[in-house]
Amino acid sequence: MIGVIMRIFSFTLVSWLGPDSPFLFVWVFNTIDAILLSWCAILKKDRAYTLLNVFWILVGIIGILRAIGYI
Repeated sequence: MIGVIMRIFSFTLVSWLGPDSPFLFVWVFNTIDAILLSWCAILKKDRAYTLLNVFWILVGIIGILRAIGYI
């Protein structure tokens, strides 16, 4: 439940603030919630949801690297 609330919060933040959003914070926050949700999916043996959240972890890492100017 915490991971779901984190995801709702971060997308709401981006929706409200638009281009003024703290994108690095949002990417880090989203990546952490993807890790939490992946862990839950692994424990429940839900392969589809695990795959989806592992994908979001990878997207998050790329987003973080772009936000800090590495890519």
